[in-house]
Amino acid sequence: MTLETLIGEPWADYGLVDSGNGRKLERYGRFRFIRPEPQAMWAPASEDWRAQAEFVPGSDEDGGGQWRFADPVPRDGWPLRWEEVRFTAQCTPFRHLGFFPDMAPVWRWMRAQVADKSEPECMNLFGYTGVGTLAMASIGARMVHVDASKKSVEAARGNAALSGLGDAPVRWIIDDAAKFVAREVRRGRRYDGILLDPPKYGRGPEGEVWRLEEDLPRLIADCRKLLDADSRFLFLTVYAVRMSALAIGELLRQAFADLPGTVEAGELGVREEARGLVLPTAIWARWSR
Repeated sequence: MTLETLIGEPWADYGLVDSGNGRKLERYGRFRFIRPEPQAMWAPASEDWRAQAEFVPGSDEDGGGQWRFADPVPRDGWPLRWEEVRFTAQCTPFRHLGFFPDMAPVWRWMRAQVADKSEPECMNLFGYTGVGTLAMASIGARMVHVDASKKSVEAARGNAALSGLGDAPVRWIIDDAAKFVAREVRRGRRYDGILLDPPKYGRGPEGEVWRLEEDLPRLIADCRKLLDADSRFLFLTVYAVRMSALAIGELLRQAFADLPGTVEAGELGVREEARGLVLPTAIWARWSR
């Protein structure tokens, strides 16, 4: 299996300005932020980084830390745009800013897979604030958006309204992703495409525990049952784990061995504006017709 890198290029409302010495400098609209980035092992292009805020990590490996602000930033967030989709960026306690910009090439790829279908039925598992959901809904896809966090689903609904998609055919589901998919299998449902971006560790709304290495194979097997010979894609991204793209590629290759199509795997990355180098961010695997 050959590996491919999907590279997120800068756009008007987002760019990776510079990176190095374990940090990255990004622009989100009119604001700039510094965040930790262990994979930026090189020297930055410039030592003169000016930003509205920096996220300073805690001492534990699994997270923690706080934002330190040099200039005021709207606490309730500020609007950004990716193509037709509008959404709110915001400094979260988890060092993110309300969406994952390296997913832009994935959104574009998913759109291309269903471009010739009228009202394709797609699902976004672990959908977070819904930018991927809205990228598909904005081209006419009927979407099912699933996340265990009520707060994230509320933010996704807010982004839908901001995008003028408040009445789009989206089912907003607050549920444990694995349980929801298992119920969809029992109901005999099918989909044209599935996007899933599972965390390393998480909890469902009723305390369900998710551990990626233990639970991902079963979830992929159930997702396979929701796809058929007329379906178009499944796209899986994995962040912040000691795992190879080849491993999740083989997981999909085995799960989709009985369907026609292609299984590919690789890395996600973002192109730096200062020098054009690519900062790796995640691994992915996908099945497509």
